[in-house]
Amino acid sequence: MAERHFVPNTDKEYTKADFTSDQMVKWCPGCGDHAILAALLATFPKTHHKKENICMVSGIGCSSRIPYYVDTYGFHSIHGRACAIATGVKLANPALSVWVNMGDGDSMAIGGNHLIHAIRRNQDLNITIFNNEIYGLTKGQYSPTTKFGQVTKTSPYGTIDYPFNPGELVMGAQGTFFARTLDCVPQLSTECMTRAAQHDGTSVVEVLQNCVIFNDKTHAAITDRAVRDDRTIVLEHGKPMLFGKNKDKGLRFNGRQLEAVTIGQDGITIDDIMIHHEDTEDAGIHMMLARMGGDLPVALGVIRNVKKTSYTQLYEDQMDEQKQKGKYLTMDELLNSGDTWEV
Repeated sequence: MAERHFVPNTDKEYTKADFTSDQMVKWCPGCGDHAILAALLATFPKTHHKKENICMVSGIGCSSRIPYYVDTYGFHSIHGRACAIATGVKLANPALSVWVNMGDGDSMAIGGNHLIHAIRRNQDLNITIFNNEIYGLTKGQYSPTTKFGQVTKTSPYGTIDYPFNPGELVMGAQGTFFARTLDCVPQLSTECMTRAAQHDGTSVVEVLQNCVIFNDKTHAAITDRAVRDDRTIVLEHGKPMLFGKNKDKGLRFNGRQLEAVTIGQDGITIDDIMIHHEDTEDAGIHMMLARMGGDLPVALGVIRNVKKTSYTQLYEDQMDEQKQKGKYLTMDELLNSGDTWEV
């Protein structure tokens, strides 16, 4: 089975401005969505795809206004159904680079079923989850990622729901690509989105995003400049898992779990630090990295990126095979294959 690349490239040099629409951006000042939009606009020229070969699909929510703000084809769909509609778009026209944009509630509550099956199928979709841990457009209800115990409009005594970790969800659904980034680090967001576009299969990029109105500073424990270097780790394939302002801290596997250590203490050297392998088939280490937090730094960058034949290719190969040996090659032939009458 020959691997095919369905989305054609172009030699035309696009810029960020080429993908910027003429619509007024209607998000609150200071909303993290502005930075995510900027990262997407910076990503599209790097894909080397024609504008007419890019399609944005969204659900409902603040994040789902993005198709209006990008000068490509777009589909503002209904709540939770973005993955289902995007799957149909990609099947109908494999030459489209399909981007799915959803919030944490849109993707993992009403849209959770569609999300896990899109990931499981490994359809060639680029999914971006805007995770602000709240329902913003509907004014502050708790979402599937809201922190346990948090007081919101719909949990006045503190939510007693255990939150989803999107990375764990992706791994559990047999995902082949997962990356995480921060809205306040647009360069990292662009790198993650560019890598996602290059992945042949379902890619999921989680952006930890701030809602200044209904959940301000929800990610401040890791995004504030004073603590970011020590509480996050940017993973790079083939390189040691180092973090800290002086890159003197790292991760090692103690036989059962990951632990943070400091180089130079207790005889720890650079050789004790784990090397990140994003393409490891076994998702065990990737699952551990995705769930880090608390005493361990939150993992950013591309956490998992493994090769697996995409649903898009399997579907097209199956259709080609049936066209070669099938009895009926067109719908007209099928409809006229039996007894027919003129009335």
